[in-house]
Amino acid sequence: MRGADFVGQLEAAVPGAVVERNFEAIDPWLEIAPEKLLETCRWLKHSCEIRFDGLQCITAVDWCEPDPKKAAKVSWEPHTELVYHLWSTTSRVSLVLKTNLPRWKNDEPGCLPEVASVTSVWRGADWHEREVYDLSGVHFVGHPDLRRILCPEDWEGYPLRKDYEMPLEYHGMRGR
Repeated sequence: MRGADFVGQLEAAVPGAVVERNFEAIDPWLEIAPEKLLETCRWLKHSCEIRFDGLQCITAVDWCEPDPKKAAKVSWEPHTELVYHLWSTTSRVSLVLKTNLPRWKNDEPGCLPEVASVTSVWRGADWHEREVYDLSGVHFVGHPDLRRILCPEDWEGYPLRKDYEMPLEYHGMRGR
Protein backbone atom coordinates (compact mmCIF):
# COMPACT_ATOMS: atom_id res chain seq x y z
CA MET A 1 0.00 0.00 0.00
CA ARG A 2 1.17 3.50 -0.70
CA GLY A 3 1.07 4.32 3.02
CA ALA A 4 3.54 7.16 3.14
CA ASP A 5 2.00 8.73 0.04
CA PHE A 6 -1.42 9.49 1.43
CA VAL A 7 -0.76 9.55 5.20
CA GLY A 8 1.36 12.70 4.90
CA GLN A 9 -1.44 14.32 2.92
CA LEU A 10 -3.99 13.18 5.52
CA GLU A 11 -1.89 14.62 8.36
CA ALA A 12 -1.69 17.95 6.51
CA ALA A 13 -5.41 17.97 5.74
CA VAL A 14 -6.58 16.79 9.19
CA PRO A 15 -3.90 17.81 11.71
CA GLY A 16 -3.77 15.60 14.80
CA ALA A 17 -5.88 12.84 13.27
CA VAL A 18 -3.24 10.08 13.02
CA VAL A 19 -2.27 8.68 16.43
CA GLU A 20 -0.42 5.57 15.25
CA ARG A 21 0.05 3.49 12.09
CA ASN A 22 1.20 0.08 10.92
CA PHE A 23 1.52 -0.58 7.20
CA GLU A 24 3.48 -3.80 7.72
CA ALA A 25 0.45 -5.60 9.17
CA ILE A 26 -1.55 -8.04 7.03
CA ASP A 27 -4.31 -5.43 7.13
CA PRO A 28 -2.56 -2.03 7.09
CA TRP A 29 -4.05 0.27 9.72
CA LEU A 30 -4.18 3.79 11.04
CA GLU A 31 -5.26 4.71 14.55
CA ILE A 32 -7.29 7.91 14.42
CA ALA A 33 -8.08 10.29 17.29
CA PRO A 34 -11.81 9.80 18.03
CA GLU A 35 -12.62 13.51 17.70
CA LYS A 36 -11.07 13.49 14.19
CA LEU A 37 -12.75 10.31 12.92
CA LEU A 38 -15.56 11.87 10.88
CA GLU A 39 -13.31 14.48 9.26
CA THR A 40 -10.74 11.76 8.46
CA CYS A 41 -13.37 9.50 6.88
CA ARG A 42 -14.67 12.35 4.73
CA TRP A 43 -11.13 13.08 3.55
CA LEU A 44 -10.40 9.41 2.81
CA LYS A 45 -13.54 9.09 0.70
CA HIS A 46 -13.61 12.44 -1.11
CA SER A 47 -10.10 13.95 -1.16
CA CYS A 48 -7.64 11.09 -0.90
CA GLU A 49 -6.15 9.96 -4.22
CA ILE A 50 -7.03 6.35 -3.33
CA ARG A 51 -10.73 7.23 -2.72
CA PHE A 52 -11.92 4.79 -0.06
CA ASP A 53 -15.48 4.60 -1.35
CA GLY A 54 -16.56 1.50 0.53
CA LEU A 55 -17.08 0.73 4.20
CA GLN A 56 -16.94 -3.05 4.64
CA CYS A 57 -17.73 -3.27 8.36
CA ILE A 58 -17.41 -1.69 11.79
CA THR A 59 -16.42 -3.82 14.76
CA ALA A 60 -16.06 -3.04 18.46
CA VAL A 61 -13.44 -4.75 20.62
CA ASP A 62 -13.91 -4.59 24.38
CA TRP A 63 -10.46 -4.30 25.94
CA CYS A 64 -11.51 -5.20 29.46
CA GLU A 65 -10.35 -7.90 31.83
CA PRO A 66 -13.19 -8.53 34.31
CA ASP A 67 -11.08 -10.86 36.51
CA PRO A 68 -9.28 -8.59 39.03
CA LYS A 69 -6.24 -10.89 39.29
CA LYS A 70 -5.76 -10.95 35.52
CA ALA A 71 -6.59 -7.24 35.21
CA ALA A 72 -3.67 -6.40 37.50
CA LYS A 73 -1.29 -8.03 34.98
CA VAL A 74 -2.44 -6.35 31.76
CA SER A 75 -0.41 -3.52 30.25
CA TRP A 76 -3.37 -1.54 28.87
CA GLU A 77 -6.17 0.50 30.36
CA PRO A 78 -9.71 -0.80 29.72
CA HIS A 79 -11.18 0.78 26.60
CA THR A 80 -13.36 0.13 23.56
CA GLU A 81 -11.63 -0.07 20.21
CA LEU A 82 -13.66 0.59 17.07
CA VAL A 83 -12.32 -0.99 13.87
CA TYR A 84 -13.46 0.28 10.45
CA HIS A 85 -12.57 -1.75 7.33
CA LEU A 86 -12.44 0.47 4.24
CA TRP A 87 -12.10 -0.43 0.56
CA SER A 88 -11.26 1.49 -2.60
CA THR A 89 -12.95 -0.01 -5.64
CA THR A 90 -10.84 1.99 -8.10
CA SER A 91 -7.45 1.30 -6.46
CA ARG A 92 -8.37 -2.17 -5.13
CA VAL A 93 -6.80 -1.32 -1.78
CA SER A 94 -8.05 -1.91 1.75
CA LEU A 95 -7.35 0.08 4.89
CA VAL A 96 -8.29 -0.42 8.52
CA LEU A 97 -9.04 2.56 10.74
CA LYS A 98 -8.98 2.13 14.50
CA THR A 99 -10.09 4.54 17.18
CA ASN A 100 -10.06 4.07 20.93
CA LEU A 101 -12.84 5.20 23.25
CA PRO A 102 -13.19 4.94 27.01
CA ARG A 103 -15.35 2.00 28.09
CA TRP A 104 -17.74 4.48 29.69
CA LYS A 105 -18.16 8.18 29.00
CA ASN A 106 -16.59 10.21 31.84
CA ASP A 107 -15.78 6.86 33.54
CA GLU A 108 -19.42 6.59 34.68
CA PRO A 109 -20.59 2.95 34.34
CA GLY A 110 -23.65 2.81 32.13
CA CYS A 111 -22.86 6.11 30.38
CA LEU A 112 -22.08 5.05 26.80
CA PRO A 113 -18.91 6.26 25.09
CA GLU A 114 -19.54 8.49 22.08
CA VAL A 115 -18.07 8.93 18.64
CA ALA A 116 -19.36 10.68 15.52
CA SER A 117 -21.47 8.63 13.13
CA VAL A 118 -20.00 8.10 9.66
CA THR A 119 -23.40 7.49 8.01
CA SER A 120 -23.04 10.85 6.24
CA VAL A 121 -19.90 9.48 4.54
CA TRP A 122 -20.96 5.88 3.85
CA ARG A 123 -24.71 5.21 3.98
CA GLY A 124 -23.95 1.53 4.68
CA ALA A 125 -22.59 2.52 8.10
CA ASP A 126 -26.21 2.75 9.28
CA TRP A 127 -26.64 -0.94 10.13
CA HIS A 128 -23.01 -1.44 11.21
CA GLU A 129 -23.29 1.36 13.77
CA ARG A 130 -26.65 0.08 15.01
CA GLU A 131 -25.14 -3.38 15.54
CA VAL A 132 -22.15 -1.97 17.48
CA TYR A 133 -24.52 0.18 19.54
CA ASP A 134 -26.79 -2.76 20.27
CA LEU A 135 -24.15 -5.34 21.19
CA SER A 136 -21.21 -3.27 22.49
CA GLY A 137 -22.81 -0.07 23.78
CA VAL A 138 -21.24 2.71 21.72
CA HIS A 139 -23.33 5.82 21.02
CA PHE A 140 -22.85 7.16 17.46
CA VAL A 141 -23.57 10.89 17.61
CA GLY A 142 -25.50 12.09 14.58
CA HIS A 143 -26.77 8.65 13.55
CA PRO A 144 -30.17 9.07 11.82
CA ASP A 145 -31.92 6.17 13.61
CA LEU A 146 -29.76 4.75 16.41
CA ARG A 147 -31.75 1.93 18.01
CA ARG A 148 -31.29 -1.75 18.68
CA ILE A 149 -31.08 -3.98 15.64
CA LEU A 150 -30.63 -7.51 17.06
CA CYS A 151 -31.79 -7.38 20.69
CA PRO A 152 -35.32 -6.34 21.68
CA GLU A 153 -35.76 -2.62 22.41
CA ASP A 154 -36.26 -3.31 26.14
CA TRP A 155 -33.12 -5.48 26.47
CA GLU A 156 -30.80 -4.35 29.24
CA GLY A 157 -27.05 -4.21 28.72
CA TYR A 158 -24.69 -4.90 25.87
CA PRO A 159 -24.02 -8.63 25.27
CA LEU A 160 -20.53 -8.31 23.72
CA ARG A 161 -19.05 -6.41 26.65
CA LYS A 162 -16.81 -8.71 28.63
CA ASP A 163 -18.46 -7.78 31.94
CA TYR A 164 -21.99 -8.44 30.64
CA GLU A 165 -24.10 -10.82 32.71
CA MET A 166 -26.87 -12.68 30.93
CA PRO A 167 -30.19 -12.17 32.73
CA LEU A 168 -31.67 -15.24 34.40
CA GLU A 169 -35.02 -14.50 32.84
CA TYR A 170 -36.60 -12.21 30.27
CA HIS A 171 -40.33 -11.42 30.38
CA GLY A 172 -40.92 -14.38 32.68
CA MET A 173 -38.96 -16.90 30.59
CA ARG A 174 -36.02 -18.60 32.27
CA GLY A 175 -32.83 -18.63 30.21
CA ARG A 176 -30.38 -21.03 31.78
